[in-house]
Amino acid sequence: MKAVSIKEPGGPEVLEWIDVDDPKPAAGEVVIDVAASALNRADVMQRWGLYPLPPGTSPYPGLEVSGRISAVGEGVTGWQVGDPVCALLTGGGYAQKVAVPAGQLLTIPDGIDLVEAAGLPEVTATVWSNIVMTAQLRAGETLLVHGGAGGVGTMAIQIAKALGARVVTTVGGPEKAARATELGADVAIDHRTQDFTEHGPYDVILDVVGGDYLERNIRSLAADGRLVVIGLQKGLEGRLDLADIVFKRISVYGTTLRTRSKEQKAAIVAEVQDQVWPLIENGTVELVTDRTLPMSEAAEAHRLMEEGGHIGKILLVN
Repeated sequence: MKAVSIKEPGGPEVLEWIDVDDPKPAAGEVVIDVAASALNRADVMQRWGLYPLPPGTSPYPGLEVSGRISAVGEGVTGWQVGDPVCALLTGGGYAQKVAVPAGQLLTIPDGIDLVEAAGLPEVTATVWSNIVMTAQLRAGETLLVHGGAGGVGTMAIQIAKALGARVVTTVGGPEKAARATELGADVAIDHRTQDFTEHGPYDVILDVVGGDYLERNIRSLAADGRLVVIGLQKGLEGRLDLADIVFKRISVYGTTLRTRSKEQKAAIVAEVQDQVWPLIENGTVELVTDRTLPMSEAAEAHRLMEEGGHIGKILLVN
């Protein structure tokens, strides 16, 4: 088979479409013939050498795929060869085939085609696990989503609205603000000209930015507020005012899906299948896709992601 390999840490040009060995399913795994994968910010960090891989992880990037099962490992029940699926991965999605634990498989939602479904597992699992399972967002509360025009942001806006929350989001420019509002955001803030702290307080903040956003996030949280940091686009360090945390009883969480155990991922995937898939099937939540490119053009897809002009997911198609 072919897969996208990272020749060495660096820019998009280090991605190569090369021949590699076919994966074989271990016990409890299936192999998927990949129809499509999707870009995530973690793929870019991995390409730069800034995202250490968990032990045993495929060296090829790609945290989600869609396709059909082509092989079933020992002990797998409920799935068979030929089943259309999408899946949350620890890596290896930029390829023609990938092995994945059966607990990380999802059905294809009604009304979603096989290629489009590649963009669902990572964003739905990220959003649900963080704003619901971790931050316990409730109806009537206010959520601030940083990066509301990205894959995670567009999904977070919609799921939070479905839960009955008020949603504020930061975006970069009027086109992205308009799209975020269309998706249900009550307020869309252009971070280049406006200060999001002026629109608080917030009960929950989902932060994909990191760095110097930390201090302002903490300052703009309400009493008993919850900050969930899932990205580090602006760096690894930020100032923390412990007085704000103590006197406002603030909780700060740092999370990532990739390093969780198979059991933890399976629990998240099960909740997504049960709670989010019905919202997609009844039209309450939609996957926002910016564009699709051939898998062999992963370098161009990475360049587009780093330019930052996209809205929603960028898909890679076999």
